[in-house]
Amino acid sequence: MKTQTRSIVTATVFSLLMTIGIAANAAEQDNDIKYKTVEIDGLNIFYREAGNPNKPTLLLLHGFPTSSHMFRDLIPQLSAQYHLVAPDYPGYGQSSMPSVHEFEYSFDNVANIVDKFIEKIELKTYSLYLMDYGAPIGFRIATKHPERVNGLIIQNGNAYIEGINNNFWEPIQAYWKDRKAINKGLDNDFWINVKNAYKNPNMSNDDALRFLVTLGATKWQYTNGVRNTEAISPDTWDHVQPLLDRPGNHEIQLEMFYSYGTNPPLYPEWQAYLRKHQPPTLIVWGKNDEIFPAAGAHPYKRDLKVVDFNLLDTGHFALEEDSEVIAEHIRRFFEQSNVASH
Repeated sequence: MKTQTRSIVTATVFSLLMTIGIAANAAEQDNDIKYKTVEIDGLNIFYREAGNPNKPTLLLLHGFPTSSHMFRDLIPQLSAQYHLVAPDYPGYGQSSMPSVHEFEYSFDNVANIVDKFIEKIELKTYSLYLMDYGAPIGFRIATKHPERVNGLIIQNGNAYIEGINNNFWEPIQAYWKDRKAINKGLDNDFWINVKNAYKNPNMSNDDALRFLVTLGATKWQYTNGVRNTEAISPDTWDHVQPLLDRPGNHEIQLEMFYSYGTNPPLYPEWQAYLRKHQPPTLIVWGKNDEIFPAAGAHPYKRDLKVVDFNLLDTGHFALEEDSEVIAEHIRRFFEQSNVASH
């Protein structure tokens, strides 16, 4: 009898351990990053996905000149608690790159593709991580579908004139008015350095903006304003630059620079969305960013009642130096704010 009882107990324990092991293995598989592609309007849209879809979804929208690659360190840190999805826009990362003659590279059209992507993979509700280009794309989606947005994570993503009232943006704003402009907005401290480097005191705005797709500019975006340049892996620009240097990609980026001029007229609409819908918002902003400086972060506090405001001592790509800090802010914010789960 004792032997039989012992056998039953052993079998029960074994079965329990097997069940726990299978569950743990399934959870571990959920947390692993998957690399997927879906077809949207004839384009292959690449995306990274991790975490259990039954958990709160974070839709991660990348900036220029990178792709979902910018979230490679953040995703594993959050995949146990959240469902994470990070697409590459057309012309970026691993997604299709039709030429400027085959596809309209504009913020309206890219946002439309991302909106269709969301529908295709059946995301019902989500929180948006908005960085750089991800902000104007994400705000277009949020204002179109406010009922789907549970919260916002804003990292150097602009929605206020104060955020582009600086030296970096002067020639870009002139370019919006006249794509053939010569030396407009290029006499400030930032751009004089560029003209000197090119030995061209009367540079066209088009040529000046082409500097932004060079290796030097890409390195600068990753390293400017960081605490320790030795902490920034060269794998970043070594990943991004070959994609920028694909034939036809410079023209794509110029179209997007020009299209950025459609964003400031929409700022009042986006601000009205914030005031009306009051999405719980976490701001984690690299305060040393010269492209979107902290002047663009503060105005969010005018329109939001629930805003967790954090300026980080780093640069434009804050995740490169502070992914662990940002991950902890996200976990804490979502727990404290009781953001809807799904």
